[in-house]
Amino acid sequence: MSEKAPATARTPEPSPDSSSAPPATAPLTAARRTGLLVTFILGGLTALPPLSMDMYLPALPEVTDALHSPAATVQLTLTACLAGMALGQLVIGPMSDKWGRRRPLLTGMAVYVLATAICALAPTTELLIGFRLLQGLAGAAAIVIARAVVRDLYDGVEMARFFSSLMLISGVAPIIAPLIGGQVLRFADWRGVFVVLTAVGLVLTLMVWRGLEETLPPERRHTGGVGSALRTMRGLLGDRVFAGYTLAGGFAFAVLFSYISASPFVVQEIYGASPQAFSLLFGINSVGLIIVGQINGKLLVGRVSLDKALAAGLGTLTVASVALLLMSAGAFGEVGLAPIAAGLFVLMSAMGLVLPNTNAQALMRTPHAAGSASALLGTSSFLVGAVASPLVGIAGEHTAVPMALVQLACSLLSVTCFLGMCRPWQHDGAAAQPVGGSGTAP
Repeated sequence: MSEKAPATARTPEPSPDSSSAPPATAPLTAARRTGLLVTFILGGLTALPPLSMDMYLPALPEVTDALHSPAATVQLTLTACLAGMALGQLVIGPMSDKWGRRRPLLTGMAVYVLATAICALAPTTELLIGFRLLQGLAGAAAIVIARAVVRDLYDGVEMARFFSSLMLISGVAPIIAPLIGGQVLRFADWRGVFVVLTAVGLVLTLMVWRGLEETLPPERRHTGGVGSALRTMRGLLGDRVFAGYTLAGGFAFAVLFSYISASPFVVQEIYGASPQAFSLLFGINSVGLIIVGQINGKLLVGRVSLDKALAAGLGTLTVASVALLLMSAGAFGEVGLAPIAAGLFVLMSAMGLVLPNTNAQALMRTPHAAGSASALLGTSSFLVGAVASPLVGIAGEHTAVPMALVQLACSLLSVTCFLGMCRPWQHDGAAAQPVGGSGTAP
């Protein structure tokens, strides 16, 4: 795959069927001049969803007791936030293609701060679920627009490198979030977790306001309404290769989210680890994801095609899932925590090859509608994750077999979508063609 410079010379018009390029604009240049600050801001925005989910995990038992609700009902506070982040992207992504990136992002962040503050005051589980849904809907602006901004600024392998760089920042969130949550609970009750999240949201909002310039100039914005946005999304989904990368990334994300949902019970209840040991293992696994993501961005991208790196990641993901299923089912007799932890480490590390490359390959095909494409990428991931999450506990809290089965099934579905829809052998070593752009899409 040939390397490309950041996308200033080739930025198509808003129409999905056009690939003509307007000249580079001042906002785009200004945004790139503050590269380090922009990287930090975008990393913080992509870290907001895992912070919102993982920082809250240690507080679940306390919420159950404090609000006198069953554990299954309290877990709906996680599902509501996840569903909000999935559905919110479908609305905010197209909005950012029409009105630019800054306005929807700042609005979404302001509502996120307000909803999170109200979560800290919620007197009942029902109200907490409702405002967690609103928190997710508003917080969707962070992740969907962050991806769209990356597409505005970069193209080709440079985009894949930047996505890998973001993992250096956003990948820290799953490491520190449970640790922060646990420390907050030492000095405050579960409401203190939402106070901290409110402060994080407020700081990010101020950083966006002061440090992130508009990256989508007026001449590249869509002028249509809801119907136009729906037609754009239908056109994107009608592209077999874009849909393939989107689904492959979505099912891989389901593997990740099944791990996040089940690992507290698997590691602590089944294998007897303490909460501190669980937090340590969770952090180590996240470090593996970050390291492999940096290997992808610094060493592989530009030397190995994105599809080959993606294939290696999906293959590793599948092998790790098979190993976890065999160990969980007792195929090797009684196994302790160490082999299971090793399998989870390999599984998490493989995500460093899968997630940035599926995002980059999909977005390379959609320079004309980065917001809508980012929305479809994010929504598919969160929705598939939301469906997979309850399945990991279907047999109770005393077996890891459901978690491993879900992970293997989703890994195989991801591989099937990649091979059957993307057909990487047809364009191996070449840059992905934009949908409706010059050249015939593979």
